[in-house]
Amino acid sequence: MWGIRVTDSPNDASIARPERVDATYDSLLAPSTPPSVGSGDAGGRTVQLWALLPRDLAQILRPGVLDLADEVLEEIQSAVPDYARPLEGQFGTTITSGVQQAILEFVDRLGDPSAPRADRSQVFHRLGQHELHQGRSLDVLQTAYRVGARVAWRRMAEVSAKAGVPTSTLCLLAEAMFAYIDELSALSVEGQAAAQERAAGTLERRRRMLLDVVLGQSATPPQALAAQATAARWPIPDQVVAIALAPRANDDWAAPPLGDDVLMDLEGNAPCLVLPSPESQRRETIERALAGWRAAVGPEVPLAEAARSLRWARHALELVHTGVLPDTPVTWCADHLADLWLMQDPFLARELVARTLAPLRPLTGKQRERLSDTLLAWLETRGNVRVVSRQLAVHPQTVRSRVQELDTLFGSDIDDPQQRFELLLALRAQRAMRNAERSAPVPGDVNAGAPNRP
Repeated sequence: MWGIRVTDSPNDASIARPERVDATYDSLLAPSTPPSVGSGDAGGRTVQLWALLPRDLAQILRPGVLDLADEVLEEIQSAVPDYARPLEGQFGTTITSGVQQAILEFVDRLGDPSAPRADRSQVFHRLGQHELHQGRSLDVLQTAYRVGARVAWRRMAEVSAKAGVPTSTLCLLAEAMFAYIDELSALSVEGQAAAQERAAGTLERRRRMLLDVVLGQSATPPQALAAQATAARWPIPDQVVAIALAPRANDDWAAPPLGDDVLMDLEGNAPCLVLPSPESQRRETIERALAGWRAAVGPEVPLAEAARSLRWARHALELVHTGVLPDTPVTWCADHLADLWLMQDPFLARELVARTLAPLRPLTGKQRERLSDTLLAWLETRGNVRVVSRQLAVHPQTVRSRVQELDTLFGSDIDDPQQRFELLLALRAQRAMRNAERSAPVPGDVNAGAPNRP
């Protein structure tokens, strides 16, 4: 016999009692603290499970630790196919040290539950991280834990029984063993979750760095760009679009759910995205994903010109804000190329309007607006009186009367192709500037300068 004695000490007396004990487990997730034997609650006495087990158990079990570790490893490799390979390299080191550390930790805590244990969770964290790096869930590892627990309990029970350990103590030992395995599983889950968080943070940083390179002013060699894209797990597309976003009004707006093929910066004062050029049928999908944002989608360009697409997208946002472009949640630059081109330099646009529409200058404001609208519709419809009549909601005869007045003011310029082209540009620029003036904030308006939200 191994000399286990039943005495009147608190530990052994508690073990000998046949009644059920309300026990809690001293979690590995918590810092090591001395066992609390006397704390009570409404349901009866609550003690730490480790404190109920005799310290002599550690002396009984310690001599067979290494043999037990070998047996556990053999059984795990036999029962778990993913581990059925030679215990070599990092795999062998990780699994072997994990099994040995698990058994030693268990026995050490039997000997002295209150002893401090530095970094006792690291090996089990690493096991969870190892599964992540192997591309596996924790199901395989948790199966291995359960297999190891069965083997360890079988051997420990045999040794303890031969030493004369009471059945009540063996029951507590079994409870401690399987609670311990639950804690090891929890530590591995924690380790894998931390590794996933770090991996996600690393990938996010790499994608942000890639976005900075893509939108940078200096050219990046194709090989260097390809290497960064590979590190960021971003397949390089042939064509891209940049999307300019209005700054968020609060922190509750989520990142647009556009998938893994998007690069994004949502932290600065000028948030933006870069993504592969969408097919026409994806427009609705993108617009739904951008719900809650004021957005402008830049022209489709090669990746090397992504910064240019973003400049035009931001210019489009400004024109929406000033009223030049229609007030819609998502503005597609491809639908407004002429207006974007016309309004890229307001000074030249004003000069073109002043010179080309000079014949209208002597008229009153209402007369100028009426004849300008008629002339623009006339030029855009190639002189179709009925279409102009419907657009302006006036009688066809009124259209003819205004066209005669325009002929008098502009003379042969209306028939000259070059002059007609400049007239068309000037009239469209004037219309855009007029829209901007009408959308200008009223002095003293508390909402002045704030873009409309969808």
